[in-house]
Amino acid sequence: MAQREPRANAKLVCLAWLATFAAVLAIAAPARAAICKYLDADGNIVYSNVAPPKGLRKLSCDIVDESPRRSPEKGARTASPADFPRVEPGVQKSRDDMRRKILDDELAKEQKLLASAQQEYGNGAPQPLADEKTDAEKYRERIERLRQAVVLHQRNIDALRKEIAATR
Repeated sequence: MAQREPRANAKLVCLAWLATFAAVLAIAAPARAAICKYLDADGNIVYSNVAPPKGLRKLSCDIVDESPRRSPEKGARTASPADFPRVEPGVQKSRDDMRRKILDDELAKEQKLLASAQQEYGNGAPQPLADEKTDAEKYRERIERLRQAVVLHQRNIDALRKEIAATR
């Protein structure tokens, strides 16, 4: 009976492990992969599947979704489970009416706050306060705070209008 060389057995074992590893990779291919691009300490560009260590400059780090997706049909709704609680149409209408009233009230309040903030902002040139007449930096900081308040109230109004439009 002829015996195989130990080296030949090692090759067969190695090939078997390699084939198993390839099969596992093929079956469990990742659907999502992070691709990060950063500069290492020597200034070389590095691509990796993990975020760069602290202290290195990250150029980009995006999640790539390779899984196939079905686009939902327009107007299609998912079915509710059989034991999901149902709301009577009259109850839902009263809830929707209450929500609409709350949104309308919030919109009116934000519009008043915006008008007040715009008046105080004075188109970017409000009257300086007594201590701001000698400190220009303090005056600029106040102008910036007032401008940010105007922008905030305008964004809130835009968001409320969008939400109200969605309830119709």
